[in-house]
Amino acid sequence: MLPIVLAAVSAIAFGTADFSGGKASRHAHPIAVTVVSQLLSLPLLLGLVLVVPGTPAPLDLGWGLLAGVAGAAGVMLLYRALATGVMAVVAPVTAITAAVVPIVAGLFLAHSPGTLALGGAGLAVVAIALVSLGERGDAGRLSGRVIGTALAAGLLFGIFFALLGQADESAGMWPVLAVRVSSIAFGLALVARTGASLRLGRRVLGWTAAAGLLDSAANALFLAAAGRGHLSVVAAIASLYPASTVLLALAVDRERLRPVQLAGLGFAAAALVLASV
Repeated sequence: MLPIVLAAVSAIAFGTADFSGGKASRHAHPIAVTVVSQLLSLPLLLGLVLVVPGTPAPLDLGWGLLAGVAGAAGVMLLYRALATGVMAVVAPVTAITAAVVPIVAGLFLAHSPGTLALGGAGLAVVAIALVSLGERGDAGRLSGRVIGTALAAGLLFGIFFALLGQADESAGMWPVLAVRVSSIAFGLALVARTGASLRLGRRVLGWTAAAGLLDSAANALFLAAAGRGHLSVVAAIASLYPASTVLLALAVDRERLRPVQLAGLGFAAAALVLASV
């Protein structure tokens, strides 16, 4: 039960971080938002490394470094897509792909979980698909490029989940710190190449800081969940993060939910119950 709870809380944190990053990216370059948010989250990660005991093997750090590059690229693409303003559609579309990759990887790399747990994982994917069915008007505003960007971000997030899930539980939070080190290095290289400015306005900086802190907390929660549960199930639950993004878009940006999306949120709750059995 604990891995499911950790994965569910990580999903809430991931979704809120994405909403915050999407808001910031409407007024600043997505690369700048990503890099600055991750720099601001370093104190939190250093604190986690000190508080959570762990002795990482070189391979654990290697998984974290590889995951960091995939995660940073995925975040940049997601923020670019979210900046279009159709968060209630873009975020779930990204998550559909993000859920499938680690589910398949987990089936090949670890023992098979129970039938009900796998059913919960599959239901989570269905829930994501239903939540992705936004307003018809919103769907019309989505260009092929935006959809392609969202799908590419989802693929990278799926790779991120699968890679980070390989780190051993005994490594503590060190793999998450490795994630941040490589993602910041990757982002700074892109800043140097594109010339994007890292100067952000005060309002943008607030959204950016929230995105970075919540994303790092979500990474830590996911690592803890993956170390205690089956990757296929944990990753599917973590990929329910669009639910919180959609609810925030509904409350803050006044985006509307169709009945089918509300049904998707209901399926998400059922997925949590089945996966915890």
